[in-house]
Formats: sequence, C-alpha cells, structure tokens
Amino acid sequence: MDKLVVRGAREHNLKNVSIELPRDALIVFTGLSGSGKSSLAFDTIFAEGQRRYVESLSAYARQFLGQMDKPDVDFIEGLSPAVSIDQKSTNRNPRSTVGTITEVYDYLRLLFARAGRPHCPNCGKAVSRQSPQQIVDQILAMPATTKFQVLAPVVRARKGEFVDLFAELITQGYSRARIDGTVVALTEAPKLKKQEKHTIEVVVDRLTAKVESKTRLTDSIETALRLASGIVILDFVDSKSVDKERTFSEHLACHDCNLSFEELEPRSFSFNSPFGACPECSGIGTKLEVDEDLIIPDDSISINDGAIAPWSGGQSSDYFLRLLEALAKDMPFSLDIPWKKISVKAREAIINGYEYEIKMKYKGRYGTKNYTTGFEGVVPFIHRRHSETDSDYSRDKYEAYMRQIPCHVCSGARLKPEVLAVTIGSKNISEITELSISDCADFLKNIKLTKREAQIAERVMKEVHARLGFLLDVGLDYLSLARPAATLSGGEAQRIRLATQIGSGLVGVLYVLDEPSIGLHQRDNRRLIETLTHLRDLGNTLIVVEHDEETIRTADWIVDIGPGAG
Repeated sequence: MDKLVVRGAREHNLKNVSIELPRDALIVFTGLSGSGKSSLAFDTIFAEGQRRYVESLSAYARQFLGQMDKPDVDFIEGLSPAVSIDQKSTNRNPRSTVGTITEVYDYLRLLFARAGRPHCPNCGKAVSRQSPQQIVDQILAMPATTKFQVLAPVVRARKGEFVDLFAELITQGYSRARIDGTVVALTEAPKLKKQEKHTIEVVVDRLTAKVESKTRLTDSIETALRLASGIVILDFVDSKSVDKERTFSEHLACHDCNLSFEELEPRSFSFNSPFGACPECSGIGTKLEVDEDLIIPDDSISINDGAIAPWSGGQSSDYFLRLLEALAKDMPFSLDIPWKKISVKAREAIINGYEYEIKMKYKGRYGTKNYTTGFEGVVPFIHRRHSETDSDYSRDKYEAYMRQIPCHVCSGARLKPEVLAVTIGSKNISEITELSISDCADFLKNIKLTKREAQIAERVMKEVHARLGFLLDVGLDYLSLARPAATLSGGEAQRIRLATQIGSGLVGVLYVLDEPSIGLHQRDNRRLIETLTHLRDLGNTLIVVEHDEETIRTADWIVDIGPGAG
C-alpha cells in the first residue's frame, strides 16, 4: 500500500473531506487558522492510527494505555502506527530532565559505571580495593565493647518471592536473615510479594570487637564476602546514631578515611534510584525550606499586631500568643514593639526554638493551672506540621511559608557525594550535564581515555555523540542535559521529542507534528528541515502542520486547507 486514503472526514469543523496522501513522504498541511488542519492531522488521521495500534495489543496491555474514541470518518486505509509530536504535552515530572527524556543520561550513566575513575569524597584521593584482612583490622581498631552483627546482602532491592533462596540458605546452615529491615528466623520467613522490591541480608555472626575474636571475625567476614559477592555490612546493635551501619567492600575503599564504596553500576548514577540519589533530597536536587521573609512579611509591626504570619489569625492564634507571652517573660522582650527592634537573641529563639522550658498558665473552668513546656520555634513547627499532615489544604497552607532551595548536601546535583566523586576527564556526571549541549559535545569529543577505557567506552560514546548531534540539529545547542523538563517551552519540548524519535531509529511510523519551526531563528530552520527529511529517509511518513514558507517549499506534498473552515 503506497497511499494513505481518507474518506468522509467530519471531525469538528471538517466538511466531509476526502484525501489521498503518499506514504514515506514529508507532507505539509497549511492554511488559515481555524481551517481544520489540526482536526484532519491530529484528531482524525493520528487518532485513528493510534486507536488501531492500541486495539492490536493484548487486553492486558490495553488497560495501561487507554482507548481513544473513533473519529468521525467513513474510511481510512494505509495507516501505520502513529506518533504525535505536539507542543502541549510537556512533562511536569520534577525528576525528568533533557538528559533523561533523550536517553543521553542513560548512556552517560553506563559510561561512568564502566570507565569512570572513583575518588574519595572526603580527601579526593583515588580509591582502591580492601582485602578481608584490612577489613578485620579496621573493625578491631574500634572500642572492644562494640557489638555488631555481620550481614551478607545477598539480595538488594530486587523483585521476587525468593522461596528457593531461603531454602538454600537453611541448607547451608544459616538460621537468621534481615528481610526489608527486620531480622527473622529463616524457617519463619514471611511470604514476600512478588511484584515488590526486597532486600535480604543473611546474619552470618554476632560479635564484639575484641582482639581475642580475631580468628572467628576473619572467618565470618570472609564467609559474608563470599556469600554477597564482595560486600559485607556491619550492623552496630547498640548504636542509636545515624551511622548504625557500615559497609565494607572488597572492591573500592579509601584507606586514609576508612571509607568503603560499593561497586559502580549504572544505577549508582541514577537520581531516580535509592542507590544513587542524594539521601537528603531523594534525587530532586531541591528542598522545601521555610523562608524567614515569608514568616515575617513586615518587620515594622509588633507580634501583637500579627508580625508572625503563620501564628496570627486562625483558631490556634490564642495558644501561640500565650506561648510567646511566656517566652517574653523568660528572655525577656516586649510583644508590643516592632519585630525589627526585638533583640537578635530573642528573634533567634522565636524563629528556631528556645533551649530551655518555659512556664505556661492555662485558664479553664476549674481555675488556673501552671505547667512547663518547650518552645519549638516557628520554623521547626512548620517543618513538623508539613511533614505530618495528610491534608492537601494544610500542606498548601504551610508551603505558603516555604521556598524551593538547592539541597545543602548535593548542592542541586541530585546524587550521593561518593557518586559525584567519580570523574571522567576531571568532571563528574553532574558537571557534564550542566554544560550546554554544544559544550558537552565538544568536551566528550576531546576527552582523553586510556586504551582500555576507550575500548570499553567506544560503543557508548557513539550513541551519546549521535543523540547530542540530533539535539544540535534541531537548534537546541543552548540547553543543558540537566535542564528540568517542566521548564521547557512547548517548542523546545517538541523538538526534544523529535530528536528522541530520530535517535530511536523507528521505521514505518506515521509522525504528526504541530508547527515544529515555531520560535526558531531562520538560521536554525534549515537544520530542522534537514532533521525532518532525515526522519522521512529512514522510511517514515511525516505530516507537518506548518505556516513556515521554507518548510512548505521543502515538502514532497502540500495540502492547503481553506479558505473557509473545514
């Protein structure tokens, strides 16, 4: 079939339109605004192509895609699977960036995992591997009273029920394991949900860091390393601190700082994975923090006149005023003077909390009661209530006093410090993605790798250069790979999806585009047209709704709709 045939299209304002179009060609739909270009291209041809493709899939797959309504048309034949590239569907996911949309970031993750040079995030030295004896020596350097259990992480964040694994571990003589954070007997292991990710760590031994236990400790460490492919975790039983666990690895470690690192994998460089994402901001790169300027919008008025915005007005304002009166007596300060005239020490206590307890009076129907309580502070109060609430209304109310600021741990880079310490050509993966696409392409082209690294990276670099080239061809050289998708204009988002489609190398597809030249300078228009013709030459059909004269002149087939509507 070498033609796309439409008979009797009546969608929206179309007046029983019939048309025959060539396949594997660049077709431009042009005409006045409101003439029916989009109704024919998107709401008729694309809609029917998409509907037929979805219908060809299994019932199981269809439930995830949704069904499109059949357009008002008598007959269409010669349709291919259809892809729409319009300017409306911008991705608003805060985790989505130019790099993830175009898959360039996926290839960079693979490149860094295979050819990256890891360094210690503390001292900056290149990291090396640890032997079992070096691990034992570090443990014995701890206080002799330190109690810990030796864990072998045999499964880490993988889906499955692992019934056979539990049976095998029991056969090998192991009796306990920590499953998803809870230590259980293997004979009483819970039935795990197949579609959820689980972490299983075998309890190899329970010990104290005594020199007399050196032989037993060495055996246990070697057993755990063998069982978990070179990784062992120490769980400090009595520790209440954040560093309750410590990971040792046969693979990568800094001996000067006594830090061990996990083996580098592509997921280590993903800010959408717990293995790579910054633990403070969970890979978003920003955090909601309370802004003092929003708490105190007018520092020329007093507390009694409502200087503290979150605590003035509403049902709880009387309670907060009594709290502030009690604090004022303890510090002391006046609630009737302008906020800016209150002492720095008192303002700090009001905003961030007071270290001592204050005396409060409570008047009820049975008289006055005295009691002491802590003063939390406005900022900790808002953070706590924001994290605890399940109400959208309350969450929005507290967020009115907060701003998005770069994460103080990763500085907006989204990744763990140890991941950001891995470099190629003196730059980490975040620094490369912060470059403009043109600078990024130049940097990667001129990068110097060893013979072994070049051999490993050859195919990955080829894919990265190809995708960066497609982005340059559609006039997006000024964007960076780290640019959030939500901040892109409609035209930029459309051209990014166009570059992604070229990179995918699909053949025999019907592409429907909505004014791809919008917002482009004339010098970039020629490169866009070359991109469209390249997509056509791959063996695809392109229908482009366009007003640009140069694009119209380049078309293999022109459909002029009008002068009236439909």
